[in-house]
Amino acid sequence: MANRAYISEPGWNQAELTRQERYGSELIDRIGNTPLIRLDRVARSYPGVTLLAKAEWVNPGGSVKDRAAASMVRHALMAGRLGNGKTLLDATSGNTGIAFAMLGASFGFPVKLVMPSNVSPERKRILKAYGAQVEWTDPDQSSDGAIRRAREIAASDPETYCYMDQYSNPANWRAHYETTGPEIWKQTGGTVTHFVAGLGTSGTFMGTVRRLKELKPAVQAISMQPDSPFHGLEGLKHMATAIVPAIYDPKLADRNIDVETELAYAMAKRLAREEGVLVGISAAAAVVASEQIAKEESEAGREATIVTVLPDSADKYLSERFWEEGD
Repeated sequence: MANRAYISEPGWNQAELTRQERYGSELIDRIGNTPLIRLDRVARSYPGVTLLAKAEWVNPGGSVKDRAAASMVRHALMAGRLGNGKTLLDATSGNTGIAFAMLGASFGFPVKLVMPSNVSPERKRILKAYGAQVEWTDPDQSSDGAIRRAREIAASDPETYCYMDQYSNPANWRAHYETTGPEIWKQTGGTVTHFVAGLGTSGTFMGTVRRLKELKPAVQAISMQPDSPFHGLEGLKHMATAIVPAIYDPKLADRNIDVETELAYAMAKRLAREEGVLVGISAAAAVVASEQIAKEESEAGREATIVTVLPDSADKYLSERFWEEGD
């Protein structure tokens, strides 16, 4: 089933697209409408609480970032900023870059990414398979170092590059306003009481919360981020010490929960062994925060339907040592 939100706006005229662009638009049609799965074993200790999670690895590029990347690419093509030989440029910690590389291959435009050199080997191999050009930056500077370098490249040659700037691009959060939020509302039949999501670019949280709050102002919006600047939650930002994305509005969160890296590692292993769900590290961290909310609501005697987002599967993290530790 196609997700029409990506192709319904004025300006996205299928008849005017080239053959390769039409192929790319067909790929975009397959993004979204991901399943909402129940995490019953995690929630079994919390009477009255239902814990649900969006399985975003079902997207063709394997992550929630397909949504934002598709939205940004579509808007850039419609505005004439991309195409005609221009190279898509952006800084990324991995998943958005993979989505851009996938879309570049399908639409036929070149992609240049700037990434910290310590991203997982699996991500590096995927990007090479898609044919993306990658410039590696100092891992000690994490994603902020990649952002600074991407800005330098964009400023040095604006005629060559279409700088997506996912951290400032409103098409990022609008992807979730138009798709993720409505999907959650429909899939829960409007019963959602809490929404939990991690903060990286913050687009998933910003867009989904804006839509859910319009539909049901009482929905509690809980953001999640690492508990320190030095963490292993790849893709997430410690906002107090990082370059804060321009699209981030802290006022949208009713509450923020800090998650320790070690707790996320433990939850990733627990989800695999108890739920049969093999997820990435940021997804596991989101479940840690969701379980905390479940415990609080259950102990207070309140019923709750908690929804979170599992950004990706564990496929890109299987080389991490924590899978073998503690066994």
